[in-house]
Amino acid sequence: MPAQERPAGPETGLIAGRKHALDGLRTIAVAGVFFFHTATDSMPGGSIGVDVFFTLSGFMITLLIMKERIATGRLHLGVFYAKRLARLWPALLALCAVIVAVGFLFPASGWAGQTEFVLPAAAYVMNLAHFGMFGESIAGETLGPTWTLAVEEQFYLVWPLLLLLMLRFWKVRTAALATVALAAVFVLNRFLLVNAGEPLDRIYNGPDTRADELLTGCALALLFTAMRNGSRLHLALAAAARWAAPLAGIALVAALFLLKEPDTPGDWFSMFWTLGPAALALLSAVLIGSLVLQPAGFLSRILSHPWLARPGRDLSYGMYLWHLPVYLLLMPLIPALPLRIALTAALTVLLAYASFRCVERPLRRWANKRLEPGVVRSAPVLSAPQDATAARSVSKQLAPEPEPAGQLIN
Repeated sequence: MPAQERPAGPETGLIAGRKHALDGLRTIAVAGVFFFHTATDSMPGGSIGVDVFFTLSGFMITLLIMKERIATGRLHLGVFYAKRLARLWPALLALCAVIVAVGFLFPASGWAGQTEFVLPAAAYVMNLAHFGMFGESIAGETLGPTWTLAVEEQFYLVWPLLLLLMLRFWKVRTAALATVALAAVFVLNRFLLVNAGEPLDRIYNGPDTRADELLTGCALALLFTAMRNGSRLHLALAAAARWAAPLAGIALVAALFLLKEPDTPGDWFSMFWTLGPAALALLSAVLIGSLVLQPAGFLSRILSHPWLARPGRDLSYGMYLWHLPVYLLLMPLIPALPLRIALTAALTVLLAYASFRCVERPLRRWANKRLEPGVVRSAPVLSAPQDATAARSVSKQLAPEPEPAGQLIN
């Protein structure tokens, strides 16, 4: 493509480097989900952590795709899907195996009778099972939260193909606008389902009813890919980010404590389930975008602190997987709620750390070692005057920098 149509290069673009503030945001989001499940009365809106994760996942997965495309000129779909599977599946299978084993050995425990939920969880269809696509609706109990993983994996099957198709014919900024339009179509789809009287399980768990949240993050990533540092748009957005980040952050924090998702049909039910997820995704996108645009800003510095960023980078996936099973296991054993929550938090962190050190990181490194050489070999051959600078850029782009252990994943 002509030089003026190229997206910003990896050495100068907004998409370069790891965004540590986003790791910190991931920690806050998983904490919200944790307290939603363990202390619902105190944090009734903690489920919006899922909305933040969906938006963040769309943003991050699109950045990964665009980084590889910029660096190599293409996307290796087989490598892409293999790396997604290696990053997320082993920890999920380990969780399923432990729950089944403990339930078998201790039939009186809170993990007994969970075998029937393993298949929909491991096959990434728990969201469909929640609203009865395979027969009766199931709650999933200890594995119920895997519905979010199912939504994301189903999205990942389609989005890379659609994105590559758009980029074959359109510039990146045109693809960004098309992505926004597609998100609006899915909001309309949710409006039609709500007004048709579809049950809440269908509206809450559908891959189509959550697609606009993921697409919002995707559109933001494409915008940042197309935008150059120092451009008028970049400067305007960076200036807006100074006040947009605090406002979006305050709104989301307030929602954690004040927002209770409606579950009874009525005007508020219809309004919220039509526009609520989109509004939460937009707030999340404003916050994500502001953190990227203002990496030295006050909020970015807070979220980039190692005490927030490292758990978000390494432990958030495991914490999401393990927190509810641990809480349900302790529920009949620890009557006092404060003590139960504290023990759940401690055990969840320990199990997430064990998952990261013993399952996630070793298998991710093994997968990168096996899969990365194929990507590197396909990197474009560079001519003499350019190879010193550009080769360094491509090398940085393809280096196995630490990536999220998973989305709510990641």
